[in-house]
Amino acid sequence: MIVFPNAKINTGLKIRSRREDGFHNIETVFLPVPLRDILEVVPSKSRDISLMTTGLSVDSPSEKNLVFRAAKLMQENYDTPGVNIHLHKLIPMGAGLGGGSADASFTISVMNRIFELGLDKETMKKHAELLGSDCPFFIDNKPSLGTQKGEVLKPIKIPALQVYNVLIVKPDIHISTAEAYAGVTPDPDAPEIEQHLKLPLSQWKDFLVNDFEKSLFPKYPQLKAIKSRLYELGAEYASMSGSGAALYGFFKDIPETVKEEFPDCFVWSECDVT
Repeated sequence: MIVFPNAKINTGLKIRSRREDGFHNIETVFLPVPLRDILEVVPSKSRDISLMTTGLSVDSPSEKNLVFRAAKLMQENYDTPGVNIHLHKLIPMGAGLGGGSADASFTISVMNRIFELGLDKETMKKHAELLGSDCPFFIDNKPSLGTQKGEVLKPIKIPALQVYNVLIVKPDIHISTAEAYAGVTPDPDAPEIEQHLKLPLSQWKDFLVNDFEKSLFPKYPQLKAIKSRLYELGAEYASMSGSGAALYGFFKDIPETVKEEFPDCFVWSECDVT
């Protein structure tokens, strides 16, 4: 079975508090975007799980890859046969786009279908949460408000994004989650994100903030420069996604010359996420 795990972007990201387990309570909005990996899962005649990766280079052994771990988790819980997996990476890593999390969650969903396990979405979300805090989002894969570690999800409608054009720019910078969180200062009293989503898109830049930008922009001035340039190009709202280093902008009209300035950018027109 072949599926196409998609990326996500974060609209607003507040770090609320540090938890006793070492993680952080956050508040963010997850939006799916049509930048996709390609994932093929084929049942094996043995108990072995094999993983082949192509496309963008994946700098980790198979056993540590979230796809392999997701398949192993399903095998341990449901005694499923082995599988042969081919992952073709197109979603950049170290970008805050959730590619690895999407691949893991899609693996859980695919194995549920292939082996007719009959798992409902809530059960699959619980398995996905064991692999990463943003993995559960990709089970429903719809616009959602994420709280606690990001795994508590509430479906959300965003009137300002009835139809929009989105541009994603990923500079040659890799930011690990640990590096990003090391520089943040939690703010439990910041206004809730959801109330700002009702505002016109042009007003979001004054209220919807990604808290990681405060510490990462001084460290990586190129990120701040790209965000500024997105506004100069006509973005109504621009932000870093997740813990970076990808940035995106929502546009009424994306300039035709943008590919000359950002040759490796990703552009979609009229992506309906409501």
